Amino acid sequence: MADARFEDADEGPLWLGAADGEDLKVLASLVQDAVFPITDMTFARSRREFAILLNRFRWEDRAAAEAAGRPYERVRAMLLVRDVQAVRSQGIDRSDRDTILSLLDITFEPGVDGTGRLILTLAGDGAIALEVETLDVALRDVTRPYTAPSGKMPDHGA
Repeated sequence: MADARFEDADEGPLWLGAADGEDLKVLASLVQDAVFPITDMTFARSRREFAILLNRFRWEDRAAAEAAGRPYERVRAMLLVRDVQAVRSQGIDRSDRDTILSLLDITFEPGVDGTGRLILTLAGDGAIALEVETLDVALRDVTRPYTAPSGKMPDHGA
């Protein structure tokens, strides 16, 4: 009988948190190119939580998919930001319920005493700014991976 190897482990769903700028960089890289209908984001003011149910490209699986010659995958994931004091957006029409948004990046601009602004940069010059009391972001996969409908890896033409 052989010893277990790291490579033999089953891939489980992601469940990550970000409490500082370095954590956020990792989380942001995993949600890059996620897409979601505008109707799948919400701000629960009484709970001070902003959430998006998004379809994220599985960047962490890209190399394995290419090596195995299988299609790229996406997975439904919940992005949750806690301790949100205010939400602002620009470059998106929140009244157009058919809008599909694409998340390009998440950055944090620190303020005083742990406060700050979390910026969700969207394709097409859109952005969502979350004024937060503290940086508290979670990402959790909530479905099994599925074949990416386009069959392609996101490409920005760079």
